[in-house]
Amino acid sequence: MTEDKKVALVTGGSRGIGKAVAVELAKSGYITLINYASNDAAANAAVEEIKQAGGSAKAYKFNIADPEAVKEMTDSIIKEFKRVDVLVNNAGITRDGLFIKMSGENWEDVINTNLNSAFYVTKPISRIMMKQRSGSIINISSVCGVYGNPGQVNYSAAKAGLIGFTKSLAKELAPRGVTVNAIAPGFIVTDMTNGLDKEKMQANIPIGRLGQPEDIVNAVIFFANSAKYVTAQVLEVSGGLAF
Repeated sequence: MTEDKKVALVTGGSRGIGKAVAVELAKSGYITLINYASNDAAANAAVEEIKQAGGSAKAYKFNIADPEAVKEMTDSIIKEFKRVDVLVNNAGITRDGLFIKMSGENWEDVINTNLNSAFYVTKPISRIMMKQRSGSIINISSVCGVYGNPGQVNYSAAKAGLIGFTKSLAKELAPRGVTVNAIAPGFIVTDMTNGLDKEKMQANIPIGRLGQPEDIVNAVIFFANSAKYVTAQVLEVSGGLAF
């Protein structure tokens, strides 16, 4: 691993959209660093898949909602690799339920994991990008953050917060050569959408199918590798979904 090889960090990178993104970034030539919270087997399998395909990867187990854990791990990453070229803030959870019945714990868990974590992770990584005078920060939001969704007030609020975070941070970092964009996925087939009424969801999608993780991957690779003059944007990848 050399200092001149580009480095990408993907939070929540051991499965679902995050894993697909990590694998494709590795194929694009990045040393891919995978953050995960608890599933050692899934994280190790993702790293092994990347290595078997000829790529470079390393897993980092830390809770992105814990600022001290984030500082320890990002300090370690920066010390070892000296650079970070792409950051994908992907990790997220759901704690769905009607607002009137929503517990404070379910509100706080989702806000901390889906929104506050982006602040904790992005702050140290943005500093090294500013020093490099280059970098791409990609925040995985949601169409729920654009349009809202009943039963997901906490999730929608966090994802809407990511959009505001994206647009404001983009304007601060643009003079230093760092782009900041967001992707707003629609209904993507992952563990998070298991148990949902897929036929009902599909009926609202003009393209006529649910999305796959690869659909989000294509948008991430665009922002990471090609979109040098694109910043402060929110790209909906939803098949034209209308609520």
